[in-house]
Amino acid sequence: MPTSPLSRSEKSRRTTDSPISYFIQKALETPSLISFAAGLVDEGSLPVSEVGTAMAELVADPTAARAALQYGSTQGLPKLREQLLQLVCVADGVRPSDVSLSVEDVCITTGSQQLLYLLGEVLFDPGDIVIAEAPSYFVYHSLLQSHGAKVLSVPMDEHGMKMDELESLLERLRRSGELSRVKVIYTVDYFQNPTGLTLARDRRSKLVELARRYSTNHRILILEDAAYRELRFSGADLPSVKRFDPTNEFVVYTSTFSKPCAPGLKTGYAIMPPDVMEPLLHLKGSHDFGSANLMQFVASRLLASGAYASHLEELREVYCRKRDLMLEALDAEFGDFPGVSWTIPAGGLYVWLTLDGIDTGPNGSLVQAGLDAGVLYVPGEFGHVPDENGRVPTNECRLCFGVATTEQIPEGIRRLRRACDTISRMSKTKKVKAEV
Repeated sequence: MPTSPLSRSEKSRRTTDSPISYFIQKALETPSLISFAAGLVDEGSLPVSEVGTAMAELVADPTAARAALQYGSTQGLPKLREQLLQLVCVADGVRPSDVSLSVEDVCITTGSQQLLYLLGEVLFDPGDIVIAEAPSYFVYHSLLQSHGAKVLSVPMDEHGMKMDELESLLERLRRSGELSRVKVIYTVDYFQNPTGLTLARDRRSKLVELARRYSTNHRILILEDAAYRELRFSGADLPSVKRFDPTNEFVVYTSTFSKPCAPGLKTGYAIMPPDVMEPLLHLKGSHDFGSANLMQFVASRLLASGAYASHLEELREVYCRKRDLMLEALDAEFGDFPGVSWTIPAGGLYVWLTLDGIDTGPNGSLVQAGLDAGVLYVPGEFGHVPDENGRVPTNECRLCFGVATTEQIPEGIRRLRRACDTISRMSKTKKVKAEV
């Protein structure tokens, strides 16, 4: 054993394990458990043949294969960056020049998580402020803790982050002299993780307008996490928040191949202002000298061949069916349960369940009752930051329908109802004993 303690950095001491790690481990260690916890993708629909074809074609071409097996650039494969720029602009109904974009504004990352981390390294000093939705993506909260940044939250309704509440928060921060600490407004604006809600169209332009208006002494960036954008089941696609940033100054748009294609590609991308790109690439070069070149060549071939678009169509059908099964099961099992509600997502992987009167928190009664019944969820508490009184909601659950099979989804919801009934009986018993 070492005789002297390790002297760790402040950042290392601030960095802790993600709260979801326990739930992932529990699901892996208990095969009989039906897990609605981890935000994993449907295993049966992974594009095995499509990726196999792309790889075979790649290695059959010695020139292309050698290029793919060589080092790439820190910013990423130029052809893939051009393809992704076109993908986003076509979805937004604009030409790149309409929104002051070029291939130089696109960066390939090792999943979108790397972009989230690198952007934090570019922007945050301890004590800086990030404004996020309430609830929000809890893994990002852990990342912000590592950087020493503080999260302030804005309530949501069925149309996403409430812009009047955001404006009130920004104004309070201006009056208190704290506006200079606000560096980022973070939104998962399509089928949000964890609620499944989507930011309404009129709020997208308003979000950019507020960031611009309150950028008085420094620029406040919007971080648009569009990881689930392409997993839409119903309704027309909405323009990105980036679409309302015509000068390419205020919005960093990030997405990934993980959810709409395959997590194993570990490839994400971002579109950002030039003065954000430069320092980010300096840091990225120190991290990895560029993300996996081979995977970028594979992703480029999937896009060029049409395999990516075709796979997306199949994937939307798979997840739509799973979403419908979960909603049908919730209606059947919880329709008569008092004080219950859930979101109806138009895409993505998540349903947000609210259960009045039941403690769904990590130390609450439902986690253990659910484990006893054979079902696992993510406590909604993880998605919140404490209010001024140190409180967070403890009656919400994130249910992911991504990895559970079509047979498991209705059974898992039945098990969750049994767990809730167990807690209700225990509460009634305690109440009777207290009255006696």
